[in-house]
Amino acid sequence: MGSTLMLEYLDKIRRPVVNMFKVNMGVKRGEKVLVVTDYPERGHWASMDINSLEDIVSRTLLARAVYEIAREELEGVEVGFLAYPITGRHGAEPPDYVGETMAEYDVVVAITSFSLSHTNAREKATRAGARIASMPGFTVDMFMPGGPMDVDYKRISAFSRRLAELLERSKVIRVVTRKGTDITFSVEGRKWDVDDGIYDKPGLWGNLPAGEVFVAPIEGTATGRIVVEAGWYPNLKDDMILYVEQGHVVNIEGGGGVGEKLRSLLGLDDGESSELYMARRNIAEFGIGTNPNARRPDNVLEAEKILGTIHIAIGDNKHFGGNVEADIHEDFIVPKPTVYVDGRIFMEEGKISIV
Repeated sequence: MGSTLMLEYLDKIRRPVVNMFKVNMGVKRGEKVLVVTDYPERGHWASMDINSLEDIVSRTLLARAVYEIAREELEGVEVGFLAYPITGRHGAEPPDYVGETMAEYDVVVAITSFSLSHTNAREKATRAGARIASMPGFTVDMFMPGGPMDVDYKRISAFSRRLAELLERSKVIRVVTRKGTDITFSVEGRKWDVDDGIYDKPGLWGNLPAGEVFVAPIEGTATGRIVVEAGWYPNLKDDMILYVEQGHVVNIEGGGGVGEKLRSLLGLDDGESSELYMARRNIAEFGIGTNPNARRPDNVLEAEKILGTIHIAIGDNKHFGGNVEADIHEDFIVPKPTVYVDGRIFMEEGKISIV
């Protein structure tokens, strides 16, 4: 990226980046801010396809640009930058020094290609008091006018918290769609969390862009199927069906190359039954999107926030109220769902009419 182009790039995102630090993260004079990112190592340049490499490198450069803006615009604030090798999976642990370094800062903005959200590294830092925005898959257009960062986060917070209150004592959730999703699970006794994009107190963390209400279903209770529609997951060109029994994915049909990779990751083709693979297959999360400006379906970070969608994740849930620790956390978005809560319609084909 040439110097002239870099200056134009910085100018375009300067105001929303400063707004993120001051409004979402509540950065104050005298605090320490860390921008974290990941990058491809030597071996990745030969093994990964060129489009994936370009995506990762562009995000690394975006993180560096955010760091430059923070250094220039945040008066009286110490700003650091940390880059580490990509892990290759959402939820996989980074090198030990990542969590240790994050724990030394008041505010951490993690613009990464592979998520740190559901890792011990992130949890270690939040327990130390760090406020963290986890932004895996973040793209520069999310900062632009009309994008998912250009919203009234106070309004999103109020709406999301109202949903959480209504769902607080729910027991059984069922999700149905015209495309064939039909899955039921228990959430009895589990705490509903809100990711509203405001991380202004020690130990708070979540995604940016934000906007969701989520819960860890009771392990072993999910049964049914999840239809992930073409275009609603990165590089997914054909519908993919996840079959679920007793809280675990037991089979995957369709999905082309994406389905093949996921079957391999979950050990389904080889009939693997070790603790590692069973943890990866766990139905880990149920969430409801609440961001009216989130629109892009094939970027999971943004898609799971789309108002009128739900998402179901597999893998780790230990870091938000569950009992399963896994080295992955993968979300699958379901558009236009009808959601039943204890037998009553809560959302009908993507429309919430109860609030």
